[in-house]
Formats: sequence, structure tokens, C-alpha cells
Amino acid sequence: MARYTKTYSSPAQLVTLLQSRGLHVENVARMENYLRHIGYYRFSAYLYPLLTTPKENHVFKPGATFNQALDMYRFDRHLRLLMFNEIEKIEIAIRSAIVNITSRETGNPFWMTDPTCFYDINTFTKTKQLIDAELAKSREDFIEHFRNTYSDPYPPSWMLAEILPLGVLTKIYDNIRSNQIRKKIAQEFSLGVPVFNSWMTIITVARNNCGHHARVWNRTFALRVLTQRRMARPWIAIPVNQKKAYFSLCIIKYFLDIISPNNDMKAKIDALLSSYPSIDINAMGFPRGWENEPLWQ
Repeated sequence: MARYTKTYSSPAQLVTLLQSRGLHVENVARMENYLRHIGYYRFSAYLYPLLTTPKENHVFKPGATFNQALDMYRFDRHLRLLMFNEIEKIEIAIRSAIVNITSRETGNPFWMTDPTCFYDINTFTKTKQLIDAELAKSREDFIEHFRNTYSDPYPPSWMLAEILPLGVLTKIYDNIRSNQIRKKIAQEFSLGVPVFNSWMTIITVARNNCGHHARVWNRTFALRVLTQRRMARPWIAIPVNQKKAYFSLCIIKYFLDIISPNNDMKAKIDALLSSYPSIDINAMGFPRGWENEPLWQ
């Protein structure tokens, strides 16, 4: 295995290198400024689609420009903001469903830290450690008030849920002992338990990518996605690549149609795509005629 031997290159050196590989740079000073503030490694992901095949030769396609890569970068940023804003609503709704239904069905305000409510003790132990970590660093007023007012070792589940990431809540849901409770939670969104659990994972991964400013638009997500043959609500009929951004957008739209039936997500996507007409939506997994799908009507 070879050792890494590349050394630091300044923005000016990198622009010269890219020009030597065939990239047309409309304004050298402007590109240097972008590389200085974005970082070449991050920006190179948006240069990659402009390379000829094989990519390892590092030769740009004829007519490839810096502005084309910058458009992809800006589009991706706006796509992340759109997705993150909509996922926030979904995360709140899922959290509410898990807490409300499980608290009601168990009659136990502290079910989230009660091992008898879960079927796998090892998973429970790990999630409880995550709860402990979130509690230890929380400075929320309601957590401080609980600590100063009550002797119970843990706050009730509806308080805990407010400080737990969606990924932890997904693990908690998947480990709930009662199949009936998990089924009732999934039914809030007209889904079966396996698909609901799978789609929560998709939402979590999409949220984390958006929150950490990772590339989203043409990413291939390494996830196993479950779907169900019969859907009780409008869905998509055209087969698509479930590991692409379009499928994540479909899942977001599906949840939004339940949470906020008059949502304007379709209009937001239309506006974004219209603002960046050069973006290859095929790379995002959009099929031809996607806007005519029942989900998007």
C-alpha cells in the first residue's frame, strides 16, 4: 500500500493546475477566492462530473468551465437548505408520534429509560448511554428545571425526546418491545413497521448530510431501502434508483403530505430547478415525467 505524498497547494497553484487539465476559468481571481473560502477538496466534488472518462486521467470535458462547477455547488447548497427545512417538520412529527403513542399505551412517563419496555437489552443499554450523553451536555432550561425540582433519575420521555437526535429515536423505536405500539406509531403515517423504520433511517441520513454540509444532489446513498407494494396514500409508480436524492425527496414529500397537506414542496423544487436549468437531474435520480406522479400532483 502506497503512502500519501501530495503536499499543500495554494489556490493560485490549484487554478493553474486545473487550467492545465482543460478547465476554462472565466475569472482567475474569483476562482482563487472561492477556493480560499470553500476549500479545494470540498469544491473538487463539483468538478468531478466535468471530467472525461476515465476520471483518473484528470482531463476535463471540452467546454468545461469553473462557472459550471460553481452552479453545481450553489444548487447543492440550496437543495440542502430546502431538504433540511422540510425534514425539521418531519422530525418533530415523528418524535411526537413515538412519544405520545408509547406514553399513552404503556401508561409510563419514563418508558424510554425502562428496560422492561424494550426487547433487546444490549440495544437498550447502548441507547441509554446515548441518552446519558445527551443529558450530560444539555443546558436546556426544562432539563435544568427538572434536575432542580424532582428526585427522579431521568426526566419523562417527552422531555428526553426533545434533546435526542432522530437517529437515537429511530433506534429506540426499533427496540420497543410491543409490536402493537410500533404498529400504531407507523400507522400514524400509513406505513407498515419495517418501511416506517427504513424511511426514518433515510430521513436521518438525509438530515445529517444536510446538517454537515455534505454533497447531496448527485450522491449515491449506501442504504438498503424498504418499500411496500400497496400504499394507502399517493406515491410514485415509476421505478427509480432508491439510493439517489430524488427518492429521498419523495419520502420527504410523502411525510409532508400527512403532516402539512397544503405544503408547497413541489413549488420549491420547481423553483430551484428553474433557477439552475443546467443541472443534470438524471444524476439526482429524477425519472422522465416525475412531475406527473400521484405523489407530486
